[in-house]
Amino acid sequence: MQRKKKIFLSISLMMIVGLIAVLGSRITAASGEQDLVKIADAFQTEDILLEEWSFYAREHLVDLSTEKEVQEYVKELQQKFPDWDWSRSATSDKWEVTAVSPTSKHHTEMLQIMATHTKQPVNAYIVYRVSGNEWNKEMESFFTKDQFRNRLSDIFRGNPTVFSGMKGSISDKIDKAVPTIASDLMEIFNAKEIEALKEDNFMSVSAASPMFSNSIAEDMNLQIGIRSEGLGGKTTIVVGTPIITIEY
Repeated sequence: MQRKKKIFLSISLMMIVGLIAVLGSRITAASGEQDLVKIADAFQTEDILLEEWSFYAREHLVDLSTEKEVQEYVKELQQKFPDWDWSRSATSDKWEVTAVSPTSKHHTEMLQIMATHTKQPVNAYIVYRVSGNEWNKEMESFFTKDQFRNRLSDIFRGNPTVFSGMKGSISDKIDKAVPTIASDLMEIFNAKEIEALKEDNFMSVSAASPMFSNSIAEDMNLQIGIRSEGLGGKTTIVVGTPIITIEY
């Protein structure tokens, strides 16, 4: 059973890298900021205690052809976010600039710009990640109002690929079987199962839901992963769109 769990997680992580490169603008931030709100509502409905959440966006900087142009882009971002903590690292093959937002009690924002030391055209990416361990009205407001959309507009040059996810757990005092939890979440998301791995204490479901617009092959735009520690132990639930990017 453990081997199957690890295989599923490895596949998910590899899919993130591959899908970002292949799908390009098919997965965009157009409505991604609303996805976390929908997942949070489902967690609240099912009495799932939130442990962590994340919003991940990445863009291949195809319109920047030289390393100098990428450096200029970094300078522009530094001017937009002067109060962030900026650092740089480099190897013989590539260089990377990282920026972390000032400390917040609710969330952390991080920027990464990565580029290779190659002749034209340079291969460069920018990654923006927002993550936290608490979800409240303040965070919901952050994602649903102009503040967040303006943040994406300030950072990205085009349409980034995005992934949203939440991880939580159900108390060991609540006796609820893994299939029941999965079924309840599928009903909330009005989702249709595409494929699944089902065991006694572990279940992962890939599905299609009309509540999420970003999708991949076969219109899959939702993944649900549930792992139970057995009788007397807690149950961990992870929900991601279009796929899971949080380890469990």
